[in-house]
Amino acid sequence: MKALLLTLLTLTLLADDPKSGDTTEAFLNVNSQSPSIRYEMRYAGTDNFIGSPVDGYEEPICYLTKEAAIAVQKVQASLQKEGQTLRVYDCFRPQRAVDHFVRWAKELNDTKMKSAYYPGVNKKELFKLGYIAAKSGHSRGSTLDLTIDGLDMGTPFDFFDPRSHTESDAVTKEQHKNRMRLKKVMEENGFQNYAEEWWHFTLKDEPFKERYFDFAIKQ
Repeated sequence: MKALLLTLLTLTLLADDPKSGDTTEAFLNVNSQSPSIRYEMRYAGTDNFIGSPVDGYEEPICYLTKEAAIAVQKVQASLQKEGQTLRVYDCFRPQRAVDHFVRWAKELNDTKMKSAYYPGVNKKELFKLGYIAAKSGHSRGSTLDLTIDGLDMGTPFDFFDPRSHTESDAVTKEQHKNRMRLKKVMEENGFQNYAEEWWHFTLKDEPFKERYFDFAIKQ
C-alpha cells in the first residue's frame, strides 16, 4: 500500500503542449515509477521499422495513464516473484508519431528496414493489411508493447507478418507457450491482447476511450 501511495504521489504533470493543445496531467513516467522493468524504447532510436527516431520521441521514456502504469507495476511484481521481468518497447505514442508512420508508409522507395521488419509484405500493402493506420490506441495512453525478457516469442517485436498473430500456428510449442504466459499475466492484471500482435496490450478499463493525445515524450 505504501508503494502504491508513493506511486500516486509521483504523478508526472506535463504542461500543455502548444503544438497540440493537450493537457496530460493524467500520465505517469513509468521509467521512474518502475525502474526494475527493462526499457527498450525502439521509436526513440534507429532500431525500428522506419530506421530512424520517430517524431515526438525526444527521450526513451514510457508514459502511460496512471491507471495503466499501476497495472503494469502489478504485472512486473508478479513476474519478479518468479525471477522474470518485463521488457517494454513502446507505451504512449504521440499522434505526431502516428502521422510520421503514415508519411513513411507512403514513401514506397524507402525500404531500408524491410528485411528486418516486413520481409514478406510489399510496402504498398501496409495500409490495406492494417499494419499502418491514421489512429493508434497507443495515443490514448493505456496501450503498450512489451515482452517477458529472455523468452522466445517466435517473432521480433513489430514484425509485420501473420506469424506475429498471438495464436499463430506457425511458431513452435515453446514459443506459443511463452506467448500464452505473457497473455495470462497481462490479463490477470486488467489488460487485453490485440490478437494480431502478441506484444500489444490495452488496459480494459482505459480512462480515455475516445481521446488521442499529442505531447512530445521527454522529461
